[in-house]
Amino acid sequence: MDKATQTMINNLHKNTGKTLDQWIEIVTKQNFAKHGEIIKFLKEQHEFTHGFANLVAHKSKETDAGSAENTDDLIVSQYQGKEHFKPMYDKLIAEILTFGNDIEIAPKNTYVSLRRKKQFAILNPATKTRFEIGINLKGQEPTTLLEAEKPNSMCSHKIKISDINEIDNEIVNWIKTAYENAG
Repeated sequence: MDKATQTMINNLHKNTGKTLDQWIEIVTKQNFAKHGEIIKFLKEQHEFTHGFANLVAHKSKETDAGSAENTDDLIVSQYQGKEHFKPMYDKLIAEILTFGNDIEIAPKNTYVSLRRKKQFAILNPATKTRFEIGINLKGQEPTTLLEAEKPNSMCSHKIKISDINEIDNEIVNWIKTAYENAG
């Protein structure tokens, strides 16, 4: 289990007085069919934030990355039908790993989280035609390349690319700046 998830689980217990297992038991008794139903229930009936509700929903349905037996399988699954983006992922990871030896690569179901002391980027084969690089650069003005994300998104900015040749020094430097800010 990655550090961020463990921290959330610990904070869930601190904030609510109940363990993750107790919350899973509570939502399981409700017999919700859908992820969104669990989130709505926890937010409306128990005043959960979205993040904690999402954690409990995923854990109760075992749809989170931590429930996967092998994180390599998560990456393979992300690129099914989008195999042409896997070389982009590989190139970005190779560049990012040159930043330092303190990078945690945490595959999730649909993206890969890159962390230092906190998350600084995500790599996401978003669609069959668009690869997205989410970057945390709070306070940074958007540029032509660097789009601002909606408030409360996992990342403050996003870069959309569709070809490996678009990965240039500017993109790598934005990711490196986010990495440096996360230390």
